[in-house]
Amino acid sequence: MEEIVKFLKAAETYYLATVEGDQPRVRPFGTAHIFEGKLYIQTGKKKDVSKQLHANPKAELCAFKGGEWIRVAGELVEDDRVEARESMLDAYPSLKKMYAADDGNTEVFYFKNGVATISSFTHEPKVIKF
Repeated sequence: MEEIVKFLKAAETYYLATVEGDQPRVRPFGTAHIFEGKLYIQTGKKKDVSKQLHANPKAELCAFKGGEWIRVAGELVEDDRVEARESMLDAYPSLKKMYAADDGNTEVFYFKNGVATISSFTHEPKVIKF
């Protein structure tokens, strides 16, 4: 999992795909954090992505850097504990301008049944299940 987070942080931006009805939705994200041995992302409850994940938790993200790309698939499960939100905000202090752990909007999700695949045109894919 450390390798996954290292890749995502080095890429700086990844693209998170969700589903709304029968329509895929993709948007840029930047949070990737390990808390209690799980891979977490962060968003706001007011955003469409939150509503989409609550309706259908299956999601996938993708990032590219240095000739390699990573795809991470799984189910995103909300962790409603303040400790999880605080940990994310401590890892990304710049978010504190827009979010607070107890603001009723900040939301963190962790990957359940995650599978990451790191690919390149020059090597075989590396698969990491977590």
